[in-house]
Amino acid sequence: MAHSYRQPGTVLTDHRFTVPLDHARPDGERIELYAREVVATGKDPETLPWLLYLEGGPGFGARRFVGRQAWLARALTEYRVLLLDQRGTGRSTPLNRQTLPLRGTPAQQAEYLAHFRSDSIVRDAEAIRPGLTGGAPWTVLGQSFGGFCATHYLSTAPEGLSAALITGGLPSLTATADEVYEAAFPRIERKNLAHYARYPMDVERARRIAAHLADRPAELPGGYRLTVEAFQSLGILLGGGDGSHQLHYLLEDAFVPTPAGPALSDAFLEGARALLSFAGHPLYALVHEAIYAQDPATPTAWAAERVRAGHPRFDAAKALAGDEPLLFTGETIHPWHFTTDPALVPLRETAELLAARTGWQPLYDPARLAANEVPVAAAVYHDDMYVDTADSLATARAVRGLRTWVTDEFEHDGVRASGTRVLDRLLTLVRDDA
Repeated sequence: MAHSYRQPGTVLTDHRFTVPLDHARPDGERIELYAREVVATGKDPETLPWLLYLEGGPGFGARRFVGRQAWLARALTEYRVLLLDQRGTGRSTPLNRQTLPLRGTPAQQAEYLAHFRSDSIVRDAEAIRPGLTGGAPWTVLGQSFGGFCATHYLSTAPEGLSAALITGGLPSLTATADEVYEAAFPRIERKNLAHYARYPMDVERARRIAAHLADRPAELPGGYRLTVEAFQSLGILLGGGDGSHQLHYLLEDAFVPTPAGPALSDAFLEGARALLSFAGHPLYALVHEAIYAQDPATPTAWAAERVRAGHPRFDAAKALAGDEPLLFTGETIHPWHFTTDPALVPLRETAELLAARTGWQPLYDPARLAANEVPVAAAVYHDDMYVDTADSLATARAVRGLRTWVTDEFEHDGVRASGTRVLDRLLTLVRDDA
């Protein structure tokens, strides 16, 4: 029986479902999904249409709102919202170093993880929709990777959708993982240069920290090993609206004087740990490159690591040997993540097997998207660090009837940072189209 409770201005109801692990084998193993329904206080939920929210990632559970925060305030004026923890995240059969050994060997774990891409997530949504909506289609709101899922939804089950709203998440329909990262590194470099133009004092600060770590990698609280490469990966902040400012404040607190000389401060190390650890979302690291895999014959084979080698400006040793600024990375997963992070170290062999895996199937159907009849609107951020703008616009042209709002007012996390305005704009676009 569903359990309901209240927060300021909202009524929440917990839902649990069981779905097949492999939807191609409906009589096989089943897993549990969790979702939280949110309705505005005073509204009759039975009179409201449903909106399904799919979080970014992969590997993150749906955001835990308190009351009517961010875009939820706008959605609740007319929708009954379902915040789905995608399989393997949040409370939906969570995957991590503690639970994956239940699957058996690393090979068995890798086989299991092959069922945690957007295709399975969409089939989960279609499995639970009829029981919630009585068979009626619903609106989907997909942020980032959630938008990848929404695009797959339009490719495979458009009959389940009354509308699709996508924020920072229109994927390339055809790009390989290698092509995704070849486009990504120049964008990441631009974000670095913009950061250093804003905070020129950070050039020397970042070089000093990297030089210190090159001589003495630091152990963070909890056992995370902070190497130069790990330090560079703090650049993931640079794709968020206030990320450059967060990085600046972190760097300015890096060193303190001690009896043995300058040392990295506890405050800096704790701040770095909170940003770098995958303990709360290990699935992101495990399947991040697999979300781009669509050629059955081709493994992802640590695409970001291979592509990075062709961009020598990201080589910290070369930067430190000369007078170049240290370039941060971001939105890339590398083999060393599985040697530095205690949350990932036990999963290293599993990650290697996933990187070597073949047999991935295409995720998008260009012909079906070209004949699309579902109203679709997408917010495309002008210089999105995480999702290539050119790829997003190419996909927008390939989906019949899709309307875009291209803006440089927000970064990739615009729907979180100013979600009411972003969602309102997309709803206007799909209704104008309808």
